[in-house]
Amino acid sequence: MSFHWLTPSHLIVLGLLLVFAIAHSGLAALRPWGEQRIGPRLYRVLFALVSLPLATVLIIYFFNHRYDGLQLWQVQGVPGVRPLVWSLSAISFLFLYPATFNLLEIAAIQKPQVHLYETGIIRITRHPQMVGQIIWCIAHTLWLGTTFMIVTSVGLVLHHLFGVWHGDRRLSARYGEAFAAVKARTSVIPFLAIAQGRQSLKLQEFLRPTYLGVAGFVLLFWWAHPLLIQATANVHW
Repeated sequence: MSFHWLTPSHLIVLGLLLVFAIAHSGLAALRPWGEQRIGPRLYRVLFALVSLPLATVLIIYFFNHRYDGLQLWQVQGVPGVRPLVWSLSAISFLFLYPATFNLLEIAAIQKPQVHLYETGIIRITRHPQMVGQIIWCIAHTLWLGTTFMIVTSVGLVLHHLFGVWHGDRRLSARYGEAFAAVKARTSVIPFLAIAQGRQSLKLQEFLRPTYLGVAGFVLLFWWAHPLLIQATANVHW
């Protein structure tokens, strides 16, 4: 069987994902130790200075090589596929970005803290970023249909599945029985705790300006998507 389609970019993107995962999860694990020594604000700045450049390199490389490898299917011209992909992408952002609600903490203007939430989207799933990433990967794998996209999706999903274990472990170490109680009332699988009667959905908790901000970001990204592709194409990686 010929593997002529297995371009070096398949392995490179896995390497970039691995470097990002080690840096991102490693710095998250070292957060208590680092904050004791340099303070929460400075550690947040350090976290951003490491994570953001790695993420930028990864995003640019992904855009420039997304059609590499073997084209397994082509459904971009099929009626209904484009709105389905955009709808799934929009839903994925609603799961991916609840952590950005505390913008002042992310920017280190306010003191960054570790929060133990059990409201809003956490009632649906305890790990919304993992769910959002899986939805995003499904949408883009459907749209692109390439082996490179499949390899990228597998790497992203594995990283976020590790993040589920890693995040629960860190919260358990920090909050102990309080997190155990939250864990008992929530679920990783979306809507499972609600279906089992361990949790209830309160729609009023979603009526927040921050969700409008996420919706605005989705519209902005939809508008800027062609510009982003054009800009990354000018970087010859």
